[in-house]
Amino acid sequence: MDVVLSALEPLLPPEMSASVALGLVGLSFLTATFTAAVGLGGGIVMIAVLASIMPPAVAIPVHGAVQLGANCGRVAIMRRNVDWGLVGLFTAGGLVGVTIAASLFVALSRSTLQAVLGVFVLYSVWSPRLRPANVPRWSYPLVGAAASFVTMFVGGTGPFVAAFLSPERLGRHGLVATQAACTALQHGLKVVAFGAIGFLYLPWFPLLAVMIAVGLVGTFVGRNLLNRLSDRVFLHVFRAVLTVLGLRLLWAAFLDG
Repeated sequence: MDVVLSALEPLLPPEMSASVALGLVGLSFLTATFTAAVGLGGGIVMIAVLASIMPPAVAIPVHGAVQLGANCGRVAIMRRNVDWGLVGLFTAGGLVGVTIAASLFVALSRSTLQAVLGVFVLYSVWSPRLRPANVPRWSYPLVGAAASFVTMFVGGTGPFVAAFLSPERLGRHGLVATQAACTALQHGLKVVAFGAIGFLYLPWFPLLAVMIAVGLVGTFVGRNLLNRLSDRVFLHVFRAVLTVLGLRLLWAAFLDG
């Protein structure tokens, strides 16, 4: 094992040890499996781990690159289930949101954004007055703008996007596939934006490539789990995951505040 770790170190950024890199590769598999099975959650786990071992200014762009690859793989596998019209509306707003956020990256409080996001997720899941199935399609450019803006500061906004995607409207396969397409879009915009403002992705490329490849394997495993879930079970798991993630965002905001 020591020989393997020594061989890996020249391929990694100077601040990253080989043992930590191997741990991140394993994490990529687990988070991709969970996200493919339930629709979200893996990205939040990934950003939480990355933020605990590296500065936020590094963790967020690295997270964006990994999630871009993972979600593109999920879209490729489930492309027939994607609601492309909805993704197009999301994209229109996403371009605006990420452009504004890139110019404000160091100016806004991350804890404030996390708190607002957490409250909204919980409200959207449990309030009888707001359900994703009732959200009009014309509003999705606004969703795209907001999600792409916020993801520049908090990394994972899967719960925010998922709050507007209804299992009742899209079905469990359509929800996971459309969620992946929208998330891939916003992470792609984020990667471009961070590159434009100076983040150097090249030293991270070998590690990112391996994490993305392993995440693709996890996506296949997660899709098989998804096929085994009934619509009723999926709906309950989906709402439970959203609730946990919403509470986690509020807790993170409290700790950062």
